[in-house]
Amino acid sequence: MRLYLIGMPGAGKTTLGRALAVAYQLPFLDLDEEIVRREQRSVSEIFAQDGEEYFRQREADVLRSLIAEHPQIVLATGGGTPCFHHNLELLLETGLALYLAVPIEELVRRLLAVAATRPLLASLPDAAGLETRLRETLAARQQFYERAPLRCTAPTCSVDAVQQLLARYSATA
Repeated sequence: MRLYLIGMPGAGKTTLGRALAVAYQLPFLDLDEEIVRREQRSVSEIFAQDGEEYFRQREADVLRSLIAEHPQIVLATGGGTPCFHHNLELLLETGLALYLAVPIEELVRRLLAVAATRPLLASLPDAAGLETRLRETLAARQQFYERAPLRCTAPTCSVDAVQQLLARYSATA
């Protein structure tokens, strides 16, 4: 099984992904962490030095590499991963995508303290600016996220909830 977690920054993809990997005894990887490891620099540094276009191409390349290397995996993608370079189609063809749907207000709460470390959020002045940016970003990305065959809505998205979703999905697939 390949399980791909998609959703907005702050949705909990990495946290839930690690727990799911343990529950299913599968390897876990975070796509952004893997890009950082391969580039030997932070996502913020990549954005600052080479721009978003370079990052998105590198993200697509690393995604394809990980899929080729791992027939079974739980992968936390970056928030924008499904929206570029036909990545969503690749995810849907090679595994099962799970959209972690988190209300904007909860994303603001989770991200406010760490927004400065996120390249696409770092320039925002306050919670109102962060909320506006998240609403705009979600509006642009929703069409991609909604194509995931599985959806788990916070705050009830837990390992148990995902296991139930997967069991129901498997029974109907």
